[in-house]
Amino acid sequence: MACTRRDLLVGAVALAAPFLSRGAMAQAQPFRFALTPVFLDNDAAIISTLRAALARGMGQDIELVQRRTYQEISGALLDGSVDAAWTCGYPYLQHRAELQLIGVPVWRGRPLYQSYLIVGSGDAAQSLSDLRGAVHAFSDPDSNSGFLVTASDLAKAGETPEQFFSRVIFTYGHRNVVRSVAGGLTRSGSVDGYVWEALALAEPDLTARTRVIARSEWLGFPPFVARRDRIAERGVETCRSALLGLGDTAEGREVLRLLYLDGVIAGDDSLFDGIARRMAVMAR
Repeated sequence: MACTRRDLLVGAVALAAPFLSRGAMAQAQPFRFALTPVFLDNDAAIISTLRAALARGMGQDIELVQRRTYQEISGALLDGSVDAAWTCGYPYLQHRAELQLIGVPVWRGRPLYQSYLIVGSGDAAQSLSDLRGAVHAFSDPDSNSGFLVTASDLAKAGETPEQFFSRVIFTYGHRNVVRSVAGGLTRSGSVDGYVWEALALAEPDLTARTRVIARSEWLGFPPFVARRDRIAERGVETCRSALLGLGDTAEGREVLRLLYLDGVIAGDDSLFDGIARRMAVMAR
């Protein structure tokens, strides 16, 4: 039977269809960006606005993947389950060989923040040493401000949190640390100073029931990261550009406003030298 040009074209399209479909599906797959409620505490308005801002800046669909702990976020980054993440300086440095910065938020003019040690507003404690035997709240064992700072301060004195405090709990949310102290569930807590200050604006009645008795040195703000061997991928590069350009779009400016941030800069590893020094204390 004679084979016409039309027959050849139809056959070629039929053979190519599965490959075209797979290519279209890969192109349509959303960019997966991970968050932990340790930081955002499941704030629906912020999460929705962040998704919209990234989608606008990247020109593609965004899937915001939420995990309970920093350990889960790190695992998802390393196994490729997510493409990028907003994490903490402590887990970033734990996996520095595998991860790379794609941006660092700027708060009150600098890409830095502090850890706060808090007690109830009526508590007479003046420093960490006054809290021996207390019940203490941490946010996450891989949080810099919500664990490492206090744990390394104790390590300098040759003690561990389990030895120093009568009991420790992990709340897996900085707002939850504030709530535990404000409500009397724990006497003290280690909390992200940026989150405490943001809560002081958004929920002043909550923070008014607590009191800051110690502030750490200024440390590198929780960064945006991706896997080092994927840093040149188009999606990761586009995400980096979208983060650095948040101030250039209406959606981006709104998410910065909701987060009380000034913007995002490229940053470098020297921002996290203070965290690295505290990690070295813990490793002694």
